[in-house]
Amino acid sequence: MPRTTQPGSPPSLFPPLWPPRRVYVTLASLAAAIALVRAGWLEPVVGGIVDQAVRNIITLILAFSGLMSLLGWFLWQSGHSRRVKRMVAIGLLGAVALGCAALRIERVSGDLVPEFAWRWRPSRDRLLPQATPAPAAAAAGEPAAVPWVHDTPFADFPRFLGPGGDAGIDGFEMPSAPAEYVEVWRRPIGAGWSGFAVCGDHAVTLEQRGDEEVIACYSMKDGTPEWSVAVAGRHETVLGGVGPRSTPTIRDGVAYATGATGWLHAIDGATGKVLWRKNVVDDLGIDTAAHAAAVAWGRSGSPLVTADLVIVPGGGPLEPPATAPAVSLVAYDRVTGDRRWTAGTDQISYVTPELRTVAGREVVLAVNESRVAAYDPADGRELWGFDWPGHSNSDATCSQPHVLDGDRIFISKGYGVGAAVFERDPSAGDAVAFRKAWSQPGMLKTKFTNVVIHDGHAYGLSDGILECVRVADGVRRWKAGRYGQGQVLRVGDLLLVQAESGEVVFVDCTPEGHRVRGRLAALAGQTWNNPCVTREHLLVRNAEEAACYRFPAAARP
Repeated sequence: MPRTTQPGSPPSLFPPLWPPRRVYVTLASLAAAIALVRAGWLEPVVGGIVDQAVRNIITLILAFSGLMSLLGWFLWQSGHSRRVKRMVAIGLLGAVALGCAALRIERVSGDLVPEFAWRWRPSRDRLLPQATPAPAAAAAGEPAAVPWVHDTPFADFPRFLGPGGDAGIDGFEMPSAPAEYVEVWRRPIGAGWSGFAVCGDHAVTLEQRGDEEVIACYSMKDGTPEWSVAVAGRHETVLGGVGPRSTPTIRDGVAYATGATGWLHAIDGATGKVLWRKNVVDDLGIDTAAHAAAVAWGRSGSPLVTADLVIVPGGGPLEPPATAPAVSLVAYDRVTGDRRWTAGTDQISYVTPELRTVAGREVVLAVNESRVAAYDPADGRELWGFDWPGHSNSDATCSQPHVLDGDRIFISKGYGVGAAVFERDPSAGDAVAFRKAWSQPGMLKTKFTNVVIHDGHAYGLSDGILECVRVADGVRRWKAGRYGQGQVLRVGDLLLVQAESGEVVFVDCTPEGHRVRGRLAALAGQTWNNPCVTREHLLVRNAEEAACYRFPAAARP
């Protein structure tokens, strides 16, 4: 008997083999919603809180809803035989089970796009050889190692975001033509999102090799490993990836490094000898499991090294009978490693503490989980603070603050918060207090990157798109170029945009418009690490390889 009916005849007793109109209408509606989400038209409607990662999640939910609608109609309302329905259901369940059994998520991009790998294939960092140990002490009569002291201008990049810790370098200009960059060396490297710190001919970074967290030193001349220090420990999450996140700090020939699990090291650069080490989590009496859940993507703050202290983020929650829920900062003696003071009770974020002059006074400026605060460098006493929203296990704060003119503070982040400038409140009298001067939730949404401040303008990757905003009033000057969740560094009047793809793009640092001067295919693959620049070298790395390029630098007039 045919399954169709003639006009005017009674309805068929057989369910249809093809979806009815209502199913097509549902699928078309979901497809239209996906198109609106992908085009970004939803963002103005909800006040600018939708970033690319959220768009991807919404797209996945809508696509899954469409697939389930079609599958539900097929299994319960279509006219196909039970045998066909059973075969389709078993086939789909088998494919899903096989995929789960054979594949794992290797990493996730900054926009939450997963990359899959076979479950039986070890991660790349587990395939690397053991790191080079520190050399043995010199025997009697042998010449001592040459101390790490370098007095050539602009030859060093001693800390996170450069000499000033503000992602800006002045004094020389870099070329923008890729042909002027000569690859000096390239080598495999352990996992992690650490950058390089450089002193003279020595480059130090952190990496993960199997179950060991490693501080490693390489020769700038040829990439040869010089020494390494390893401790047992591994940080790994699906969204955040594998390995340490912070960048070492080098001062007076000593390399200071903080790992993702809590280890803090002071290492003699010339010999690789450990001068002292602390496990900050254990030293402060922090509940390890609860801390890992609260600071979900690993401890990322680099050490702040002053004349006599090493200051790092603390953490929490503290184990009973502690009366405070957390420690914001902890300071250790540079020479002995003894704890000197602790400061604050706010949970930490992923930001590095800075020594800055604010309101005429030198302070340790820290961005905690949901608050910006200033502390006295001498004893850790809190001087002032203001709210800055965030949670270190969800809408995390990762971007460094910038002090403007001594009495204003610029800060930015992703997750719908955007950029803001806080100014000193004159109504507070002699006390130091801050009020919001302006706030733009839709601008400079720096998810886990930082901005460059230059000539009154802020430049940064706003949800992966390069954007220029005037810091005086929060007016956008331009927004263009899709680089993913990468990093930005300024050298003179040139912006180096380290794209998430590994490419380095040279862009004019000007409010007049987005002008690309050149592109260098520096690395391949996901790159969240900050680039490092000295007067002669561009040093880049990601979770798989590192590369060093030499270029001819021109002194600025």
